[in-house]
Amino acid sequence: MTDGIGPILSRRLIERAGSAEAACGASVALLRTVEGIGTSKASKIAASLAEARGKVVAEIEKARSLGVDFVTPEDEAYPHLLQTIPDPPLVLYVKGTLEPRDLNAIAIVGARKCSFYGREQAERFGMMLAGAGFTVVSGGARGVDSAAHRGAMSVTNGRTLAVMGSGIDVVYPPENRELFDQISDHGAVISEYPLGTPPIAENFPKRNRVVSGMSRGVLVIEADERSGALITARQAADEHNRVVMAIPGRVDNPQSAGPHKLIRQGATLVTRVEHIIEAVGALDASIPEMPLFEHRDEPAPPKIVTILSDHQQTIIDSLSIDPQDVDSITERTQLEVSIVLRELTLLTLKGRVKRVNGQRYVRVG
Repeated sequence: MTDGIGPILSRRLIERAGSAEAACGASVALLRTVEGIGTSKASKIAASLAEARGKVVAEIEKARSLGVDFVTPEDEAYPHLLQTIPDPPLVLYVKGTLEPRDLNAIAIVGARKCSFYGREQAERFGMMLAGAGFTVVSGGARGVDSAAHRGAMSVTNGRTLAVMGSGIDVVYPPENRELFDQISDHGAVISEYPLGTPPIAENFPKRNRVVSGMSRGVLVIEADERSGALITARQAADEHNRVVMAIPGRVDNPQSAGPHKLIRQGATLVTRVEHIIEAVGALDASIPEMPLFEHRDEPAPPKIVTILSDHQQTIIDSLSIDPQDVDSITERTQLEVSIVLRELTLLTLKGRVKRVNGQRYVRVG
């Protein structure tokens, strides 16, 4: 809530002050010693800091009245993947729930003024990804974003997260109020901005880094070459080490220019959900235990967590190193075909099962 400092400067200030609490009461003299603030900015930041301190209680009370929680990097609910980017938000405003399974998230981004084809593919891939156990992340905007959220919610137990470029109480676009209410029931609406923050243009590139940072990969569906979706894709590849994927479109549609450019530059061409599963690889269940403010170049070795449901364990027990088709697995496990297909997809993501020769599967390891 203090003007003049973002996530990176905030972290430097907290390190210099010794704690977040001490940083909130930082003097001009202390602020001058923080790299990136210096003498010229210190007085203005100190004045803004004092003003923000006076608003904190009201901010917390208003958030609670709206059913909004605060999540910080010290909280277990804070998205683990987001902690690995260079400038993760110090605070997330969250309406809904964040869950451990959101570690397995894919972002879908694209044009606001998309074609019928773009909207159809966004909803289709949102639905298929949610059905395969992924959490669908997007920006809650018109067009591709909204369609992706709706597709994810059309699946039983499907999850989706919407990251806003405004305060969480400022609905933008305004016609998506009902959609955001639905998303908070099927995942969460998220913002790093204080309540009441308007949806100004400079907020959205910052919002896009959160969309990418929370995801294992970014799928682009329709975007011109100057689109914010391509900014998200560049951040994902260059800054976050995420997989970038794109769905091809009609060659005579200007909104196809962005995905086609990404494909020429090496992004994974996607026409089926299996292509996404292959691109992101087996589900990495490792959760890095990263200190909040310490140097991040050499994170601590990951702690491996592998969890299988009863159905998944039954399927694993029925498999061997010899390939088996779905009918054989169904017969051996006595499970419904729909359950077997769903769990085989999830086991493939977790790296416990490998698909060979079409629809035949083997156990890994």
